[in-house]
Amino acid sequence: MSTDLNKQKEIMLELRNIHVHYGGVKALDGFSAQIDEGEIVAFMGPNGAGKSTALKSIFGLVPMSEGEIVWRGNKINNPKPHEMVPLGISFVTQGKRVFKHLTVKENLEIGGFGLNNKSLLKERIKEVLELFPALVPKIKQKAGQLSGGQQQMVAIARGLITDPRLLLLDEPSLGLAPKVVKEVFEKIQEINQKRNTAIIVVEHNLKSLLPIVHRAYVLDKGKMVKHGEPDELMKTKILEKVFLGALI
Repeated sequence: MSTDLNKQKEIMLELRNIHVHYGGVKALDGFSAQIDEGEIVAFMGPNGAGKSTALKSIFGLVPMSEGEIVWRGNKINNPKPHEMVPLGISFVTQGKRVFKHLTVKENLEIGGFGLNNKSLLKERIKEVLELFPALVPKIKQKAGQLSGGQQQMVAIARGLITDPRLLLLDEPSLGLAPKVVKEVFEKIQEINQKRNTAIIVVEHNLKSLLPIVHRAYVLDKGKMVKHGEPDELMKTKILEKVFLGALI
């Protein structure tokens, strides 16, 4: 993909030696990563590798037993979800999570609940609808009446209402038809290019994911086993092992 990443980029986020335990199970075991301004980064690996846990640790949804999170040069100790949004981080969880009994517009308004400025909220909704024009005729419709792909678009659009500098996406293609998956990944790339939004994507659909990412981290059993640009990773056997689910 064509990028301007040859220019020096600001480091937005650093994960330093992150450890997360679920009971006696190590979900993350010393995971470290770096995300620069305006890039798309993938967290890849087999089921149970710790990919989603890494996103949740960034957003404060799971406690770290060890490690540091550094956001734009400042250490965040024990992050809390309600603190992340004002900092400029938004999280779209897996599973087309929308408020099904509310309209599309109401779902988007909930995404901006912390703005406390009606005119700004109205402007932000207008901006995200320009990214997702297919939602415009559905704006007064209940979100639960939309197709799976449209619900995923609503979820991503809602995550953009606060104009985040970093967007976390957990399995955006989950349960979607191949044609819709293509549309979703095109939108992810468009968001990155038009808004300069840095994005971390956890995704199993590597065929759709790799053409749009700048770098990727491959995890297994909570550890980072490989990272680099997609072309570098594709020249190794690491991606075959991702599918086999036996990296280390």
